[in-house]
Amino acid sequence: MTYTWYQMAFFFLIYSLLGWAAEVSFYAVTKRRFYNRGFLTLPFLPSYGVSSCLMLLLLPTLEESYVLSFLMTLILTSVVDSISWHLVRRTSPHVEWRDRSRLLGGSLKGFGISLAIAAIFYFCYLVLHPLLLAATLLIPALVLEIVAAVFLVLMALDFIAALIAMRKGSYHRLQAESSQNKLAGRLSDWIWKRLQKAYPGIREMDAEEEQSAYTFAKGLCWNKLFWVFFLCALLGDGIETLYCGFVDGEWMSRSSVLYGPFSFVWGIGAVVLTVTLQRLAGKSDRYVFVAGFVIGGAYEYMCSVFTERVFGTVFWDYSEMPLNIGGRTNVLFCFFWGLLATVWVKVLYPRMSGVIEKVPPLAGQVATWVVMVVMVCNVLLTGAAMLRYTVRQEQPEENNMLEILLDENYDDRRMEARWPNMIVTE
Repeated sequence: MTYTWYQMAFFFLIYSLLGWAAEVSFYAVTKRRFYNRGFLTLPFLPSYGVSSCLMLLLLPTLEESYVLSFLMTLILTSVVDSISWHLVRRTSPHVEWRDRSRLLGGSLKGFGISLAIAAIFYFCYLVLHPLLLAATLLIPALVLEIVAAVFLVLMALDFIAALIAMRKGSYHRLQAESSQNKLAGRLSDWIWKRLQKAYPGIREMDAEEEQSAYTFAKGLCWNKLFWVFFLCALLGDGIETLYCGFVDGEWMSRSSVLYGPFSFVWGIGAVVLTVTLQRLAGKSDRYVFVAGFVIGGAYEYMCSVFTERVFGTVFWDYSEMPLNIGGRTNVLFCFFWGLLATVWVKVLYPRMSGVIEKVPPLAGQVATWVVMVVMVCNVLLTGAAMLRYTVRQEQPEENNMLEILLDENYDDRRMEARWPNMIVTE
């Protein structure tokens, strides 16, 4: 099933709303009080919407196995929950949030909660989603587009307001600013009080804590994760190139982009493992191995589905290998993911993190933005060339100036030389 953008936006909004309603209902029953459990003021929990949209893309490829489908649901919901919780904490650096223990926290109670949430998601996918899909087919497309666009804009504005409130801090700090901007102060104060009720462990860091904590890329911040992505993408491309050269006897490009030796599968994979497995760093190696085995295999599977659905291309196929899952991953490589996760969490990441934090703050910020802009341009150009390459197989004639430029500079021979294993799907 191929969904339009407004159908996916509709599903994202509906499942975000249902997730919010479920959490509010749970806390209303257990705490006998109303708690808005979202970071946003509107009744949406975007993490539930993201998990549901990923399920809609991935689970149809696993329809032959209910066990694998449920396992993928459990992985997706747990990883998205961990990443979203991390993002919330990083977008409010002046605030200390009370941590949560779920599957990736390693506790038995957290595992039980994760299983329950995954079961609810999977039930909704099997029972509720067909009804929602039928509803989208009955509603005129224009109406769906307008509703989706309006609510996505409102959600974005709501996020900005909550972010400003977190940046400004608590009521006492706002008192000093209220004389300059009373409306903004009252709005931020209201959002801050709402979050304090929903998350009782939340508190504002004082000035001394903020000053002593200031180091370039300290902790799992945006800068740290970007450099983890960049360095691991660079190292991953080198490792794959050497592996193919010495083991398979073929020296070929393993890069994900047109310019530079960067494998995004490795870079993004390193970020995912870092964020999701950091709470297991102090536990036994076997816990990290099992988590890496499962998350790494699911991540590789997801990357294969993504490139096929978005670009119409396949970059690897393990159909001929034993114990493969749809040719997208296999048990052997999942085993390698588990080993890699253990070495990464226990040995490599702590050392890389220490090196990154030693960079002078000003130089680090400048370098981060320069490299980020270059990489974004590289990605956009690669995506355009890849899409044009796929379309060109059936429609070789150019329709606009961009297609002419892409055909002149990135013809089939150059694209196939850059990615010799690339296969265009039907």
